[in-house]
Amino acid sequence: MTEQYDNAQLAVSLMDLTSLNSSDTTSDIQLLINSINPTLGTPAAVCVYSDFVDDAKIALAARELNHVKVATVTNFPAGDAPLSDVINETLIAIERGADEIDLVIPYKALIAGDESTVLEYIQQSKKACAARAQLKVIIESGELKIDKLITKATNLAIQGGADFVKTSTGKVPVNATLEATKVMLSAIKQSGEVVGFKAAGGVKTVADAKDYLALTRSIMGDDYLQADTFRFGASSLLSDVYKVLEK
Repeated sequence: MTEQYDNAQLAVSLMDLTSLNSSDTTSDIQLLINSINPTLGTPAAVCVYSDFVDDAKIALAARELNHVKVATVTNFPAGDAPLSDVINETLIAIERGADEIDLVIPYKALIAGDESTVLEYIQQSKKACAARAQLKVIIESGELKIDKLITKATNLAIQGGADFVKTSTGKVPVNATLEATKVMLSAIKQSGEVVGFKAAGGVKTVADAKDYLALTRSIMGDDYLQADTFRFGASSLLSDVYKVLEK
């Protein structure tokens, strides 16, 4: 039971509590923030659409949770918006107060063998973030499918200046998997760079989280399991974590 409690406590501190539904409203974002119980632990960030960054900031401030960061997504979810639009939405999101930008790479271009376009999206997004926001790069590992492409996408993200490399949008049939996580973490480790990792989509329970934490610990070591370098992107994980912690 103690191990389960420890995993739950760690998982909440590494969570990007997420709501990215096309039907989201301001009141949905308010409910999301209200679901945080500071006595049981607070997430590292909340992740919402750019239109709701202001709402999330206000709702967090009202609950004295200003330390919780606000993340948003760009080029989401299909990864095929023109670069000029992506940079524009990045700059607007930062003006709204976004602390972190989760960029979807043009992964279909990568599948077609076009690495330079992918690198340009990452580099230009990093430039737009400058020192004002962290860049988390979503490679959509479930669509890349093969280890070689997942490794290539991870390496391009690192080369382009990503602060984190993230598995998935959560909007495709296959999202975070332990197999893809192993490939991505191995590429990060081999690069020798300090780059974070985010598992998103499908991590729903403390038992799920435990497997990711154990795998990450085995590749990257204990010190990597902090919010600066490891995140879970999740919408339903929080309630399971709180159930464990309440017991």
